[in-house]
Amino acid sequence: MIVDCAVYRDGHRTEGPEDFSDALAEARAAGGFVWIGLHEPTEKEFDHVTHEFGLHPLAVEDALKAHQRPKLEIYDDSLFLVFKPVVYETESDAVSSGEVMVFLGDGFVVTVRHGEGSPLAAVRHRLEHEPQLLAKGPTAVVYAIADATVDHYLDVATELQTDLEELEAEVFSPDGGGSRHTASRIYRFKRQILEFRRATGPLGPPLTRLAGTGMSGAGVPFVDDRARPFFRDVSDHLMRVNESVEGLDRLVTDILSAHLAQMSVRQNDDMRKISAWAAMAAIPTMIAGIYGMNFEHMPELRWVWSYPAVIALMAGLEVLLYRLFKHRGWL
Repeated sequence: MIVDCAVYRDGHRTEGPEDFSDALAEARAAGGFVWIGLHEPTEKEFDHVTHEFGLHPLAVEDALKAHQRPKLEIYDDSLFLVFKPVVYETESDAVSSGEVMVFLGDGFVVTVRHGEGSPLAAVRHRLEHEPQLLAKGPTAVVYAIADATVDHYLDVATELQTDLEELEAEVFSPDGGGSRHTASRIYRFKRQILEFRRATGPLGPPLTRLAGTGMSGAGVPFVDDRARPFFRDVSDHLMRVNESVEGLDRLVTDILSAHLAQMSVRQNDDMRKISAWAAMAAIPTMIAGIYGMNFEHMPELRWVWSYPAVIALMAGLEVLLYRLFKHRGWL
């Protein structure tokens, strides 16, 4: 469905023709641009936009099906960019991602949103209150979307860092993270980081190209060269996010290794205790077994002190073994 459609001239929103073709012609004549926002459009709904703005069919297919990686593709009449905004759900401590596709051409911007967490409403509101930025044309829209997306990445990275510190405190607590759910929490957290990395990692090369700092250093069509410093700033912020994500991934891997090592040590301690108690139980069992064989000729059977002597022997051996195992830390 079409969420919003507006014509912008000199950084201000104006009422334009309802027909996309007329609105585009009017915007180009006045040096402005048309911005159309769509939310999970159907193929039929998108056909009219595709026809009026001459969008490439491959890019249109990606915009309709979604599930794309962040990328930048250059076609004859437009650019196609994909962003993956990320949402941190505080109730479930989970990370989920949506998608924002941007078509950028001569005098027009078409944005397509899939999923939740899109910054488009906030971006449009911000730009409409900053006419000096919006007056720079469609490039300002792309910059604002990239800036809002990456800034939110920084917020999510901070939330994940807090969760990781709590998880670390649990694992290294006095009981050593003895809860049976600790390992599953660590694995779930690692999956959240993986989901986050899928959004942040692939966005680096597109921002590098927009900033003009790639191998060729050449500009990108339909993007104002004067915007390069702004895209470089966003790219720097993204680098900070990616470094933070890599650090989180390494730390959670180390925490998982530490937890597994603690579990292994705890199992060894348990086995030592079981072995110690089994050894202590073997002494009276052995002596009782010998005297339970019912042989006729056993010298101790007729001795009046045989019973208390055997009991004392078993008790003494038990005390000796207990003190020995206690000294070695087995009990």
